[in-house]
Amino acid sequence: MSANSFDARSTLRVGDESYEIFKLDKVEGSARLPYSLKVLLENLLRTEDGANITADHIRALGDWDSQAQPAQEIQFTPARVIMQDFTGVPCVVDLATMREAVKELGGDPAKINPLAPAELVIDHSVIADKFGTSDAFGQNVELEYGRNKERYQFLRWGQTAFDEFKVVPPGTGIVHQVNIEHLARTVMVRNGQAYPDTLVGTDSHTTMVNGLGVLGWGVGGIEAEAAMLGQPVSMLIPRVVGFKLTGELKPGTTATDLVLTITEMLRKHGVVGKFVEFYGEGVAATSLANRATIGNMSPEFGSTAAIFPIDDETLNYLRLTGRDAQQVALVEAYAKEQGLWLDPAAEPDFSEKLELDLSTVVPSIAGPKRPQDRIVLANAAEQFKTDVRNYVDSVDEAGKESFPASDAPATTNGVPSNPVLVTAPDGSTYELDHGAVTVAAITSCTNTSNPYVMVAAALVAKKAVEKGLTRKPWVKTTLAPGSKVVTDYFDKAGLTPYLDKVGFNLVGYGCTTCIGNSGPLPDEVSKAVNEHDLAVTSVLSGNRNFEGRINPDVKMNYLASPPLVVAYALAGSMKIDITTEALGADQDGNPVYLKDVWPTEAEVNDVVANAIGEDMFNKSYQDVFAGDAQWQALPIPTGNTFEWDSESTYVRKPPYFEGMAHEPSPVEDIQGARVLAKLGDSVTTDHISPAGAIKADTPAGKYLTEHGVQRRDFNSYGSRRGNHEVMIRGTFANIRLRNQIAPGTEGGFTRDFTQDDAPVSFIYDASRNYIDQGIPLVVLAGKEYGSGSSRDWAAKGTALLGVKAVIAESYERIHRSNLIGMGVLPLQYPEGQTASSLGLTGEETFSFSGVTELNNGSTPRTVKVTTDSGVEFDAVVRIDTPGEADYYRNGGIMQYVLRSLIRK
Repeated sequence: MSANSFDARSTLRVGDESYEIFKLDKVEGSARLPYSLKVLLENLLRTEDGANITADHIRALGDWDSQAQPAQEIQFTPARVIMQDFTGVPCVVDLATMREAVKELGGDPAKINPLAPAELVIDHSVIADKFGTSDAFGQNVELEYGRNKERYQFLRWGQTAFDEFKVVPPGTGIVHQVNIEHLARTVMVRNGQAYPDTLVGTDSHTTMVNGLGVLGWGVGGIEAEAAMLGQPVSMLIPRVVGFKLTGELKPGTTATDLVLTITEMLRKHGVVGKFVEFYGEGVAATSLANRATIGNMSPEFGSTAAIFPIDDETLNYLRLTGRDAQQVALVEAYAKEQGLWLDPAAEPDFSEKLELDLSTVVPSIAGPKRPQDRIVLANAAEQFKTDVRNYVDSVDEAGKESFPASDAPATTNGVPSNPVLVTAPDGSTYELDHGAVTVAAITSCTNTSNPYVMVAAALVAKKAVEKGLTRKPWVKTTLAPGSKVVTDYFDKAGLTPYLDKVGFNLVGYGCTTCIGNSGPLPDEVSKAVNEHDLAVTSVLSGNRNFEGRINPDVKMNYLASPPLVVAYALAGSMKIDITTEALGADQDGNPVYLKDVWPTEAEVNDVVANAIGEDMFNKSYQDVFAGDAQWQALPIPTGNTFEWDSESTYVRKPPYFEGMAHEPSPVEDIQGARVLAKLGDSVTTDHISPAGAIKADTPAGKYLTEHGVQRRDFNSYGSRRGNHEVMIRGTFANIRLRNQIAPGTEGGFTRDFTQDDAPVSFIYDASRNYIDQGIPLVVLAGKEYGSGSSRDWAAKGTALLGVKAVIAESYERIHRSNLIGMGVLPLQYPEGQTASSLGLTGEETFSFSGVTELNNGSTPRTVKVTTDSGVEFDAVVRIDTPGEADYYRNGGIMQYVLRSLIRK
């Protein structure tokens, strides 16, 4: 029950129903707040308990100074938690382990139970092994169940063992698309109360739901577990960036072009740790599908959230997707009553402002390795010719020729060229060269949730077929929608046969290529690429294109709208300027250009209007948690504690609570630490966290082999996130990671200073030696350390490797928080200083003093860092809130929560 210090409790009547609400206008200053902060204000009013959430916290939000730097801590209690299976499995593993730990400490295991609705969508496990055939979907589903039976049995157990925990089975859709189409409430109703739907999710693209007016963002799995167990999320009241939209998109531009433009603008402006909120006349002209696409990309520009207020467009989408009439009426009434309804003419109090005239957006792609690196489509071919020089054999990391001129790569018109003749299985031959598009994937929640770009892609396919075009033979083409609704409207519009004919057959309902589950390239393509070191490319309609992410054979990756993905599959090469050069030839040998197959806006709108209806959503989601016969037939254990299988290589009991006492030990300074990795700028959680395929000659591959797993059954790191032994061995093992203390290497290598002459070693193997000798470890990093997905294993793996501290120039929000959640100390170099400017090589021994000040109940602003080489400096302690300090004192967030529950 709320303390209700502001007398905000009231009643809202909608039709025949009455709801308890907490009125925002009872707090002075609330009217001027941005939408997102009004949602936080309601959260505080409703959860005010006089201890963690007080009247002073509520006043602080009402008195928010838009120009101040964040300093006031508040406790945000999300209404629900959403997960995908890669990050969700370790969450449920940890909950199961916590039940046993509580029991061992004399408590009640049933206390470990979600206190808020928790929903998990299995979407990360399907791999696009099979493609280009009518039975590709069925074959991939069979392979998925074969690989993941143990994990799926575990999740089915969790669905029965934990209250308020539901699982959307495989083959249904992508978590964020299922969220906006079905799970999101916009206004939550629970125990007679109505309040804004809010959430945290174990995937950074949780922000997609911001397009529906729902405030939520990605957190690490460990933070999500705490939220499920009733722990509020500790945060500072953020700065809010107002992004004004004016005008309308021009014909020929897509939501993807818009979001790549916004991503570039906001990444350049700097919005890490901030909320972004869209306002202005242009918001009303932005479809809900486009809003969701923009919200989805929030992690790519670095903001915590990227939200749109509620308006008629929100209500229309709720109706379309099958929400009942009472719910839609409640959303409208609540939003208008609380001042959460969009006023296109309003100018809320924002910390910073940007503006974009939608009519200035032009067709774009992004790449070859970061989503913020936008390229105007008309310039893409020329830009590729420049960028490819960074990926061919004879250039070093700085892009300079490392061989004499006589050894420079062969070129054609000044562009590196190494044509290779390839023989296809049917005996035909073709030439493969740098720049060949070897993967063209319509994938990812970002765009497959948007019917306008999906229909545009299908119409490009239709027009291409009518002209006699198809994909080039070296292109692996895949279609992986985010929900079954997509294939329903393709079927109803008669467009599926055309997609099939150009090779975009359905391969699954899941993330696939966007998360690295692209499956292998055809053998002959892979062989040519690897034997001749070709810099081939992928084009995907996703949100991530980091190095090494999409496919191990593919060096350069480009984000593009679904219709452009089809166009590049037809062209087959990034060297081709698809805005001016032919994609191919028709039946009569005449050139066919992009303009010949590009649909008009009217054509797209006509299909969307006539092929998509509420009945499709009702059918797809009528029994969404039940699953098919294969899911229902999975045998599961019973009981409220899990029966661990000691032989399992998928799900194992982790060591987090071994030897844990009722009270935490005092925090200690760190002495005699060695450097495990010295890293450059923009090292992402994709570089740190295990992801993608498991290679046989790596520590993880050797572990699986030793445990009797055949190479063909290795599966991916993501599928084995419930086994800490595999995950530790894959941490910092990304094939593109460059550890500066092991120059000349790529991948999970370091130098082992426990050995004579400090030989190059696998990071995992070296860490075992350090741990055996009681030597703590440190990681040195550059700017934007930990940007990317909210991967809990980037922090879990770091901690389990024995890393006690990280020193970086700057951090991405989620990873910094997750490091604290695993008991790792995040530090920052003094302003303007770097490892290089301080003369650090990574060969030093480090000591950190002043950490023990945390034992006094306060957090030091800096700690003294000393090295045996004589370098000394004061590192900034990036424990930003008192709540984070409590987690660190307890050795991590899970230990803190467990101790809190036992004391109750």
